[in-house]
Amino acid sequence: MTYRKWLSELGLFYSAAVWGSTFFVVKDALENIDPIILVGYRFILAAILLAGFCLITKKPLFKNVKHGFLLGFFLWLLYISQTVGLGITTASNSGFITGLFVAFVPVFSLTVFKRIPSLTEFAATIISLSGLWVLTGGLKDINIGDLLTLIAAMTYAIHILFADKYVKNGDDPCVLSFLQFTFVGTASLITGAIFDLPFSVFETNTIWVILFLALIPTLSAFVIQVVAQKFTEPLRVSLILAFEPVFAALFAWTLGGEHFIFHRAIGGFFIFLGMVISGIPTKTWNKTG
Repeated sequence: MTYRKWLSELGLFYSAAVWGSTFFVVKDALENIDPIILVGYRFILAAILLAGFCLITKKPLFKNVKHGFLLGFFLWLLYISQTVGLGITTASNSGFITGLFVAFVPVFSLTVFKRIPSLTEFAATIISLSGLWVLTGGLKDINIGDLLTLIAAMTYAIHILFADKYVKNGDDPCVLSFLQFTFVGTASLITGAIFDLPFSVFETNTIWVILFLALIPTLSAFVIQVVAQKFTEPLRVSLILAFEPVFAALFAWTLGGEHFIFHRAIGGFFIFLGMVISGIPTKTWNKTG
């Protein structure tokens, strides 16, 4: 493994850990702000901060704007469908279904991008999904919220694959991130205006939460993900990002004060095993004839 590849995978673990650690932060914040407005504020703020960096480093903010806005559309659809779905379904169902993006990556890679994953990668995907099932408890009492969350899983997979295509074709990761942040933030606030959602923040502490979400899980984690995809194959990206619920469980057991649950630890082990198997050298991602 090259130094850049090792560093990029370390960055992906960082992103998964950050996203996994924010569940209880976001849950508390939603008592004082509408979820769609929260998404709008955090992404707009992240876009403004990243725009400053791009301008200082003389990066063209609106280069390949179609690419950035397409990524932003899928990211926005992911957040909206997952947020609305979570209000209808259970947290365990939402966690499992969202994690199905691991399965959709090879499916869309084959059907849309005409790349055939190896048998090793398919095996790694199945093992990781098995771990996800054990970790989250699988599906129970399927409802409309689960179908909405399934949209989130599909758009997550498509987002990973398009990001992979764009950065490997030379698009600047920072510019792509700025454009997708701008789209998500703007689309969320427009949605809030259309549906007359409350734009108010009811507690001062929530403002600090918005700032934290903009800086760490949005600005740093998403930019690192896009940069890392330049050096890592999309299926392996998805398997590393599947550690998000594992980190969520770890933070729940430590900072959250929850009791250790053995079957969730076993599920985390299988997700780890799938990631390890995916790193076995094979001929991967061959294009079909």
